[in-house]
Parts: sequence; structure tokens; C-alpha cells
Amino acid sequence: MAPSRRQTSGRSPLVNPQRQITSFFCKSASSTSPSPSPLSNHKTPKSNPNPNSPSPSPLSNTKTPKSNPNPNSPPLSNNKASKPIPPSRSPSPVPATPSPVHPKLKKPLLVIGQTPSPPKSAEATTYGDEVVGKQVRVYWPLDKKWYDGSVTSYDKSGGKHMVEYEDGEEESLDLGKEKIEWVVVGEESAKSFKRLRRGASSFRRVVLDDEDEDVEMGSVEEEKEDKSEADDSSDEDWGKNLGKEEACESEEDDVELDAEDDTMDEEEKDEETPSKTDSRKRKKTSEAAKPGGEKKSKTDKDATLKGFKASVVEPVKKIGEADRVVKALDDNVLDGDALARFGARESEKFRFMGVDRRDAKRRRPTDENYDPRTLYLPPDFVKRLTGGQRQWWEFKSKHMDKVLFFKMGKFYELYEMDAHVGTKELDLRYMKGEQPHCGFPEKNFSVNIEKLVQKGYRVLVVEQTETPDQLERRRKEKGSKDKVVKREICAVVTRGTLTDGEMVLTNPDASYLMALTEGGESLTDEKAERNFGVCLVDVATKKIILGQFKDDQDCSALSCVLSETRPVEIIKPANVLSSATERTIVRYTRNPLVNNLIPLSEFWDAEKTIHEVGTFYKRISCQPSSAYSGEGKIVGDSSLSNKSGSSFLPKMLSELANGDKNGSLALSALGGAIYYLRQAFLDESLLRYAKFESLPYSDFRNFTEKQHMVLDAAALENLEIFENSRNGGVSGTLYAQLNQCITASGKRLLKTWLARPLYNPELIKERQDAVAILRGENLPYSLEFRKALSRLPDMERLIARIFSSIEASGRNGDKVVLYEDVAKKQLQEFISTLRGCETMVEACTSLRASLEHDKSRRLRHLLTPGQSLPNISPFIKYFKDAFDWVEAHSSGRIVPHEGADEEYDLTCKTVKELEFSLTKHLKEQRKLLGDASIKYVTVGKDEYLLEIPESLSGSVPQDYELCSSKKGVFRYWTPTIKKLLKELAQAKSEKESALKTISQRLIGRFCEHQEEWRQLVSATAELDVLISLAFASDSYEGGRCRPVISGSTSDGVPHLSATGLGHPVLRGDSLGRGSFVPNDVKIGGSRQSSFILLTGPNMGGKSTLLRQVCLAVILAQIGADVPAETFELSPVDRIFVRMGAKDHIMAAQSTFLTELSETAVMLSSATRNSLVVLDELGRGTATSDGQAIAESVLEHFIDKVQCRGMFSTHYHRLSMDYQTNPQVSLCHMGCQVGEGTGGVEEVTFLYRLTPGACPKSYGVNVARLAGLPDDLLQRAVIKSQEFEGLYGKNHKKADHKMVEMIKQIISGVGSDSDTATLKLLLSELHYKANAFLRLLTN
Repeated sequence: MAPSRRQTSGRSPLVNPQRQITSFFCKSASSTSPSPSPLSNHKTPKSNPNPNSPSPSPLSNTKTPKSNPNPNSPPLSNNKASKPIPPSRSPSPVPATPSPVHPKLKKPLLVIGQTPSPPKSAEATTYGDEVVGKQVRVYWPLDKKWYDGSVTSYDKSGGKHMVEYEDGEEESLDLGKEKIEWVVVGEESAKSFKRLRRGASSFRRVVLDDEDEDVEMGSVEEEKEDKSEADDSSDEDWGKNLGKEEACESEEDDVELDAEDDTMDEEEKDEETPSKTDSRKRKKTSEAAKPGGEKKSKTDKDATLKGFKASVVEPVKKIGEADRVVKALDDNVLDGDALARFGARESEKFRFMGVDRRDAKRRRPTDENYDPRTLYLPPDFVKRLTGGQRQWWEFKSKHMDKVLFFKMGKFYELYEMDAHVGTKELDLRYMKGEQPHCGFPEKNFSVNIEKLVQKGYRVLVVEQTETPDQLERRRKEKGSKDKVVKREICAVVTRGTLTDGEMVLTNPDASYLMALTEGGESLTDEKAERNFGVCLVDVATKKIILGQFKDDQDCSALSCVLSETRPVEIIKPANVLSSATERTIVRYTRNPLVNNLIPLSEFWDAEKTIHEVGTFYKRISCQPSSAYSGEGKIVGDSSLSNKSGSSFLPKMLSELANGDKNGSLALSALGGAIYYLRQAFLDESLLRYAKFESLPYSDFRNFTEKQHMVLDAAALENLEIFENSRNGGVSGTLYAQLNQCITASGKRLLKTWLARPLYNPELIKERQDAVAILRGENLPYSLEFRKALSRLPDMERLIARIFSSIEASGRNGDKVVLYEDVAKKQLQEFISTLRGCETMVEACTSLRASLEHDKSRRLRHLLTPGQSLPNISPFIKYFKDAFDWVEAHSSGRIVPHEGADEEYDLTCKTVKELEFSLTKHLKEQRKLLGDASIKYVTVGKDEYLLEIPESLSGSVPQDYELCSSKKGVFRYWTPTIKKLLKELAQAKSEKESALKTISQRLIGRFCEHQEEWRQLVSATAELDVLISLAFASDSYEGGRCRPVISGSTSDGVPHLSATGLGHPVLRGDSLGRGSFVPNDVKIGGSRQSSFILLTGPNMGGKSTLLRQVCLAVILAQIGADVPAETFELSPVDRIFVRMGAKDHIMAAQSTFLTELSETAVMLSSATRNSLVVLDELGRGTATSDGQAIAESVLEHFIDKVQCRGMFSTHYHRLSMDYQTNPQVSLCHMGCQVGEGTGGVEEVTFLYRLTPGACPKSYGVNVARLAGLPDDLLQRAVIKSQEFEGLYGKNHKKADHKMVEMIKQIISGVGSDSDTATLKLLLSELHYKANAFLRLLTN
């Protein structure tokens, strides 16, 4: 049964909570005009005597039966529940668009609160069985829409017909009382609507009129709001859609509706499954019969669009590499229901975004200067937009690479192509209508923006900076004609600029934003030496790392920086970097966002950077709270004579700008980063509290001044230090094995230590001493320290967030209209920060008291106040005494204790003095009138009324003002009381103002000691890492030892010696085959070969041995224990690793080229103190070429570099060539070989490093383990024996012939020759032949 036609709410649409959002995207009266009908044979329906009633379908050529003469004013008993839009065929155009056969009609005046008059009765048409099976179109007055269906049955007893609509829902109707049309079979509907199921909870709908089409927008989820809380959802072109004919409702009257009526009582939504009955409920209020009239409706909670991000418009394919995000947004094509709903509209309406696309300067994509971040809007398109639409498109057209979060009241709205992103990535729901639109409440801002950013999107946050009341005052006071509240861009959020959100505080990994520039001859000559300037910014911790360095043609230094930091976003000058640099970025990053800035104007040079940054520091130097920079006090005096402000730069920038070292590229990189962050409103808060650091590897070729070992990109990758080779995760990595840190800053510090192990023996020993003290008998104290810190948030980031909160910029701006209690949230974060700092101080103090730290110089330095550990107990005590932390956290308001704030204390003193004066005045009045019963009373809002007995009324002076009386008493204000009350009111107002700003003043005082808070976090993080290293060694399998770090031997030969060396990550239980087999390894020293030439069977453990040696060296040099019985080492300056077979397609490198490129870096950069590890070099090409290259490389390292190294190979000829070389130790991985079935050898792996070479690699055995068929294995054995025999026989014959030939040549050259030229040639051949003969006879 159809629901009864009753009004579900008596409220007028003028006081609907979402009316301003509705009117935001509505066409104005002036912009909407009906177009003449292209059809000339339509008959005017005879059954519509009232000209105000909606017109029937313009496509119907049938007569409309008699119906309600005035459907716009139906009786309460005849109001049908709102019908959802059918899925396929659509009704005739909505009445909001005038019929082609009718002029625009007036709508009766709607008076709020008035009971509608019943319409005059009209003779009804009756229908019976003859209409069963016919197609019918039913008009729903409150929806102002026609819905198609068919008559399925007739109930004679009730006189009603059952109508089944095209969406499958049925309704029992008295067709004689309905406004209907009979549809001719085969006739198509004017429009195709998709019916959306509506949720059972409250809702909101927004209407957008696009090109004279009524487009409906539906619901978003949101929590319940207090009905007394006003919603400034805006704003925009309110009132204009109500029609000029509503004489009693002027535009100004509409604007001045009480904001209390605009509460968000319809913004409350849930995720309940909608019921069928609720989905048919009719809209609560009638609407203006004018194009773009306001509508509100429940929306479809299940209409989910999947598999697309943006417009159906097919984009121009050449958008350019300047911005991949723009292309990604355009390339996604709508599908399914979304294509049916939005495809045709977008293809027709947004042609200027397809083949006709241009940027803001009207350049086409084929233009080399085309900017895909902007979009040209044709004037005819802009002309048809409402003020609200125009405002949205103005923002969007300048930021096509970003998703707009467009603030409207308490909601962030996403329109057009951005709505597709919202539905796909944020699981939002489309609002009902033909225009893509979705949204979410303000309280979900952090969660949703973090989701989008983590998925690689850029988000532009557009906030309201004006309320509707402020707009109205501006219109009245300044005569402004604006009907749209002001909005401004307040944030640009990307992976590199994200500072809000739970994941920021819970994910410890740093999110670096890297600005990179290049200079020198390498821009024109690919083989020239490269010069790079790098600026790394961690916005969440306000850390800025600057560096400038020279690099080789393979960009090995840059690749090391990229591999260590893995920047999430890169800023570079457009068309400046060389192709090799671009390939390096692709190879050693993980899909970062790439931003191309215009050189000079956007990516500043050094001079512009110094000017801009210096000007900022010069300006803040005059502010009381800015006497500190990230490195301490700002360099320079207080004189303002330096226009550029360079004398006010922080120390590090000043040295780069004025020092002997040329830092122009580093400063330029800083300029690019600052410009980019300025667009995100983060530049000032970053620079004010920046912590500047220098890039550790500013020169990779000079280690005499370096304190760290170098691990290049290949080493980090091949040794799986941070990422495993399976899926790029941390499982199975050395970092995962050692990471038992409790604090987020400790986890980040551990990564830094692993990426840059120590090189100085004394520093390594200091760290070893500290690790040794923190375990054993002191283990309980270490556990207590960890327990105290276990619940701390990310203090480094939290402190940086507190620093940012004092800046009134971006979303923290004074003009931004926010409904969330931001001040309370900010205060709670501040209190959490104070508590965290107090916890760290207490933990360090407790650890200092418990440990015998005098044995460790490093621990003593870390735990002694005034050294690495700052003396901040007085600061903590100040904030502890200043206010009640518990009460302030719960109330969101600070009430300072006496002495905490001078400004507040002064206002309190003034209030007390005035109150004392009033008390003194009371005593004077008692004395004057001679009655001690006189007292002060408060009546209503009137305070300090002097209550005097009626008997003394005759004695009251004439200048007393009688305020009130009751039986037996009169109440007066004396002139003195009135004066004091006025002063008291002013003093209390000042006190309240001081109370409101006390939080910001306390945060300001906190920021004054930023260096001390940062030092506290750093000291705590280092203690956390040291304890983690102490605990990590407990998980080693087998023995462990403290490495002996020594210099080179007496003769200066580097050495490495290990007995019982295990693997720090692999364990027997994880391998599933018993315990891991330890090995003894000795490399270098006066009596030991510097290189191990390692052979052995396939799968025998060669690569594992190479890795475990390298990992043991890294552990030793970060100060940790090593899984070995003994381990002695002279420090390694750099580890080179060539291991595994892989290509780099994105960098246009084949497997073999990748192999040789990494080898080339080794050959050019290795020193005597390096450790070189090569695994099966040369296997990517023919045996002859591969063996020749392998032998040449090995010879270079042995004879020229003379470094320590390990070289595994399957070229057994190398073992024969080097069996007598004292610099090479021949070893193999032990195995046992037995006879198998069919002559196939079965190999048992012993995994033991054994002296001597292995005669074979036993590859057929691996084929057996892999499950190859037995007949194939048997044939392989035969072929292998044939090849070995043939190779050995021919080899011996060839060698014998070669020896004889060379002997003849040598004897011939020794005789006299005919000519001098022949003698010269033969002499050269004589020399070469002698060398080859020696090689063959050895």
C-alpha cells in the first residue's frame, strides 16, 4: 500500500537546515530560460485547468486525463511519499524546467506556518479493468517528477489500481484522483534516471542546475549535531531560486533567517540497510516551481561506483610528464552505473576538457610549454554558472592535478571529477542527481585527507573564511553584491606535506620531500662529472637536510641518498636534470610524487633563496618569541640595515652563503622546497622552527674527514638492510631483526645508524661500551626504562606539531570558519606533549640513578643533565605549577594558577581590588546609615544592590538610584557602586580575554625552549636504540661476541677474522632444517690472502656466506654484538655488493648491463679499506666473455686496489689460474656426492666453508631437486659428460699446438729481419707471446 499523503514535516523549505547548500549550485533566474520546443505537434493537455500545475511530458502526444486542478497545493490527505527515480526509463522533464508548450509560470506564495487551503474540488475521471496492462506515467507533486510504470491489476472493491513502477516497486492508486498520462507503447522517456535506494536515517540533498537541467545531490554520512548549534552551510545564491514573484519574501529577508533554524538536524546519517518503505517516503516540504528550485532527499547508500577516478571524457593523451596525477585523474573511464548516470552529461558538457583541452594560457597539450595543472574555461561555460559554481571552478581550473575539499558549512564537498575519487577511494556515496557529488562532515577531515594522500593524491583544501552573517554585513556596509561567502585555499596536502592524521603519529617512517637540482657540464655531457644540490625536508619533524656533492656519471652518490631516504615526493626544476639523473630517480625511488617547477621563478636560484629566507628571518627577529632558529640563536645582529636579511640567516645557511665552500646548488634546492611549501602554507612554520642538518655524504670520494661507512644503493638492496627482495617489506631484513625500539624517534634513529655505520674505531668502542652496560645485571633497569616509554606517542612529531600550532596560517588562520573545537584538540595535544616530556625526564633520571654509567663515556654523556640530556626539569615544573593538567585536558580550557601568567594575574588583581573597593564601600554605607544589617544582594543580572531596610529609606541620600524593592527593604545603587561596577565589568572582560589566550601564551613559552625539547627527544631515542641493540643479540642463534675493532696490522694490511660466524637474521627454526651452520672466515692481514675465490655446488650456500660476512661487518661498526665466537675487524670504509640477477627496465638497463654498471662503480670507487663482494660476475653473457670479464675484474682488485673481498664463481678455470697466487685463497662450500638413479649424482650440501676449489657445480642435481623428469635428467648427465670430455681434449690439444707455435714465433723473431718495420711488429708479437706462454705453462 502506498503511504498516506501527509506532510512529514510542517517546516518550510526556507528554514530547511541545508537550504544554503542546496542553493549553492542552483541557477539564477536570469540564467535560466526555457528553450523553444523542437516539436510542433504536441497538444496542450485539457486536464490542466490550473496554469500553475506542472506540465506533462513534452514527448507525449496523448491527452492528459483530468486530475487535481492544482497539484502544487495538494490536500494533506493526498500527499504521496517521495518516489525514487526509476532505473532505466525516465519520466518527463521535471517541472522545474518549464514545458515547451507553456511559458514560465508563477508559484503561489508560501507562507511559513500557514495551513494550506484545500483546493477546489474537480470532477474525477474513473477507470476500471480496461486500463490493466497499459503503460502509465504518474506525476508526484512533491517530487515534481513523472514516474513510468504499468497498471498490473484492479481492485473493484476499493476502486484502486495496482501500479508497478519501473524500479519494481508497487503502489495502489485511485487513478481518477492522480495526475497521470497514458504512454504509447514504444514511446521513449524524455530522460533516463537511475533510482537510488534511500537510507532510513536523516539525510540532506543538494541541487545543482547545470545548463537548465535539474541535478540532484544526495546524502553523506555524518554524526548527530546539537540542534542548537547553527550551521553556516552558507551562503551562496540564497533566495534567488524562490522566484521574483514572491513579493513578501525579499532576498534580504531570506538571508536574515535566524541561524538557529539552520541546525543540522538532517545531517545525521548512519550505515543502516535501507528499508523498502523508507525508500518511498516523500519529501517533507514543497518546493518553488522555478528552475533550480531547492530539493532535499535521502540518497542511495548502496550506489557504489568502482573502477574509476574521474571524468568519462576521454583525455588528450599527450598531457606531458609534468604531472602524472592530472593524467591519472583523466585516464580513468567511468563504468557501469556511473557511466549511465554521468557519462553522457560529462561528454556533452565538458568538451573543453577533452579534445579541445587547453591550459590557463590557452596552450594545447602539443605545446612544449603546456601546463596540465591548469585548465582554460570557455567564457560561454563560465557565463552559465552560478556564483557558487563559478567559485568552485575558479579553484579547480587552477589546480587540475588536485582533489578539492570544498568547505560548505560543516561539510567538505567533492564535485564533478573529484566526486569520482571520493566514492572510489573514500567509500563515500554519490548524492542523488545527474551531477557527481559527494561529501563528508568536518570531523572526518583528518581521516579522509590521510587516506587520499597515502594513495598518492594531492588534495587542495578550500575553507570558508566568512560566515553568512559576515557576508550579509559586508553587503550592507560596503554595498557588495556578492552572494557567495568568501573562501580561500588554506592547505595543499600531499605525501610530503602531510602533518595531520593518526598514521602520522603511529607510522614511524620519515616521509621526506626532496628538492633536487643539477649543475655543471653534466647537463650537456653525459660522461662529465655531475654536481648535485639536495634539500631533504621532513615536514612532520621540521628537519631540513642540505647537501651539495660531486658524483660520477652513474650517479652512485645520488642513488645512495635516494635508497636511504626513499623520498615520497620530489621537487625538481623542469627540463633541467640530465637524462641519467632522471633514470636514477626512477630506478631508486618507490613511485614518489614528482613536481616540476619553473626554473628561477618557482625553483629559485641561490641568490633568490638567500633573499627570501633572509627576509623571513629578518622579520621574525623583531618578534619576542622568535629569537631562536632551528640551530639556536639566529646569526646576525639586531640591525635592520641589511635589506636581503642575509645577516639573520641560521648558522648553516650563513656558512653556505658566505663561506669558502660553494653551496649555490644546495641553496637553490632549498629555494625550490621553500617555494613549494609556501603554496602549502607550511614555509613559515617550517623555517621558524627548522632543524638544519648537513647531508652526511657531501663528497663520496674523501673518507679522511668522514665518520661513517658508506653503504650504497646496491649494498642496501642486495643485503636487504631495509627492504626484502620478495615484496619490498621489512620482514627478514636486518632492520627488522634489530628493531626492538619502543619510541618512534628511536626507530628512525636505528635506520640512520644502519644506513651509516660508524667508521671511527673510538666512536665504535664508545657505543659498544654503552650496549654492554645496558644488559646483563643492568637488564632490569633497561626494561623499566622501556616500560616507562612504551605508551609515548611520536614525541618528535608531536613537539613539531605544537610548534606549528602557534602559527596563524593555513587551516589555523584566524579567518577560517571551523565548527570542530580545534582549540580543545590543540590544548589536549599540548598537555600530551608535556606529559610525554615529563615521562622522558623521569625515565632518564631513573636510569641514571640505577646504572654504573661511569664505565661508559657515551652513557655518561647521555644521562648527565646539561650535556646530551638537557636540564629541563625547571621547565617541566613551571608548566606543572602553571595549571591543572587533568582538569584542562577534560574541559579544554586552562585556568592558570597564580604566578603562572603575568597578564592573567594582572587582570585578577584588578578584579580583586575592585571587589575589595565594593566591600569597603559597603562598610562605609553601614556606618553612614547606622545599620549593620545593610548588605549587597544580587537580583537577576543586577549585582551589588545595596539592600537597605524600609525604615531607613528616609535617610537614603537623593543621588542613590532605586533599583528594586520587596516587602520591608529597598535596593539601591550608589554612584560609587555604579562606577565600580562599570570598572569591574571591564576588568572581568579583560580577565576573560586573558583566559582565552593563555593557552597560546603558554605554548609560546614552550616553543622558546625548542632546542631543549629536541635534545631530550634525541637523548631518549639514542638510549632506546642502544637498549634495542643490547636486546637484539639475544635472538641470535648460537654464540655471540663483542667485536674487536682495531686498526690495520703493523704492516698496514686491513683484516677481517671470524670464527663460528653465524647469520644475524636466519635461524634454524625458520629454515626448517636444523640449526644454521656457522663458518670460520679470514680475509686480509699480514699472513692471510686478501681475497677469497669461492666455488661450490649450486645451492651450496655461497651467496648466504657472502651476505652474512657483510652483515656481520655492519653489526660490528654500529656497535652491536656479532653472531660469532670471535670477530676481529679493521674498520671498513665502504661495502660493495654485486649480487643477484635483475634488470632495470625503467632505467633502460638489461640484466648484464646492470651487473656491469654496479661493477664499474666498485672499480672506480673502492679503496684499500673497502670490502668487495662479487657473486657470479659475468654469468649474464657467453662463457668466454663472462670468464674474461670476471678474471679481469678480480685481477684489478687483487693487484691494484688490494682491498678485502670475496668472489664466488662457477668459472672453475679461475681457480686453476689463481691456485698459486698468495693473494687469493681458494675455498668452496662443502658437499658430499653420491650415485643416484640413472647416473644422476645426488649432492648433500654441508654448508661448510672448506679450503680448496670445487671441481664441478653439480647443476644437474638442482634440476633433480626442481622436479625435472628423470629421462631429461639422464640425457643432461650424458650431455654434460660429453661437453666436459670434448672441452678437456680439445683444450689440451689446443694448448699444445699454441705452445709449439709460440716457441717458433719467438725463435723466428730472435733472428735478423729484412726490414725495420717487420722487426718492430715481430718484437711486439714476441712480447705478447712470451706473456701468453707463461700463462699456459703455469
